Amino acid sequence: MSRNILLTGASGYLGGTFLELLKNANLPAYKIYAVVRSDKQAEAVKQYLNVEPITVDLSNTDAVSSAIIDHNITIVYHLHNPLDNTTPAWIKALATVKQKTAQDVHFLFTTGAKLFSSHAGAPTRPFSDTDPSLFAIQKAQPEKAPIDAMGMGVSCNNLVISTAQELGVKSYIFAPCIVYGAGLGFGNKISIQTVAVVKAAVKTRKVYKVDEGRPTWPVCHVEDNSTLYIEILRGMLEGRDIGSGEEGYFLASPGSMAWDDIYAAMGKALKKRGVVDDETVVEADGTALEKMGEGMECPAEFVPMQVGGLCTLTAEHGKKIGWKPKYAPEHIVEAADAEVALILEHLEAARSYAIPKG
Repeated sequence: MSRNILLTGASGYLGGTFLELLKNANLPAYKIYAVVRSDKQAEAVKQYLNVEPITVDLSNTDAVSSAIIDHNITIVYHLHNPLDNTTPAWIKALATVKQKTAQDVHFLFTTGAKLFSSHAGAPTRPFSDTDPSLFAIQKAQPEKAPIDAMGMGVSCNNLVISTAQELGVKSYIFAPCIVYGAGLGFGNKISIQTVAVVKAAVKTRKVYKVDEGRPTWPVCHVEDNSTLYIEILRGMLEGRDIGSGEEGYFLASPGSMAWDDIYAAMGKALKKRGVVDDETVVEADGTALEKMGEGMECPAEFVPMQVGGLCTLTAEHGKKIGWKPKYAPEHIVEAADAEVALILEHLEAARSYAIPKG
């Protein structure tokens, strides 16, 4: 029996690559309703087999609920906002479909590795996405989070799990990390954290580190990130128990790298292109953080959250369900030259589009 899936974020970096790689995934029968915001996006979505564009105001919970119930959606892939606290309405609508169809229903919520990091009050000891105490750890984090937005994000993760448990919906918390590589979709082609490093360097003409020591962070190529999305979906469509609810955390990462090594590799690529005056990485002081924030379009106090910190979460769950990442963690350093070239190309294109000529 074919399953109906609602996908948000189809025009994004992660969602677009996910859609593109689905073409050759050889999954059981499905139909995807991809949420779009324009006619141009709708036309782009129509190129994909078994994918239909749909326009839904995602801030309107009644509209979202109607879309889920009217289209008999049994799987939601939520990729558009890790701070979304409207998810109980989405999950309640899935529960209604479960009652109507007698099928299992699933809600996958895309969060971020930041919410399992020092920025969000997470442990600094190694712990994995299969840790049986992970839900308890996350429930204790909001009050410990040094940054309010991070506490809010953790609360959103917890809200998904608790609401889904109450209503009999299978939930999954999917955590992308430092994702890199060229996006394959019709929309955004570039990442977030690597882009932030480049934006800061363009503004300061220097590559700065924002932490003492050598903190590490999990990394993942965008294609590997998407193949984990696909393996989770395969499990859902095949009716396998892949772990959900308090056992439904998934980190997309083959391993971790030190920020210092990422900075150094990107600094070399930036110097090669004349973006920075030299490739040496130095520790940022208050003045540097202010200027970096200008380049990244965020307050200085948010800069370390964008391009630093410690995340000791490790990825075990995906491998248990058959996910095999193609790229080793060291590949992010090997690919730094191509990553910087890609980011600069797209930043320049965006700048040219935004500034009127003549």
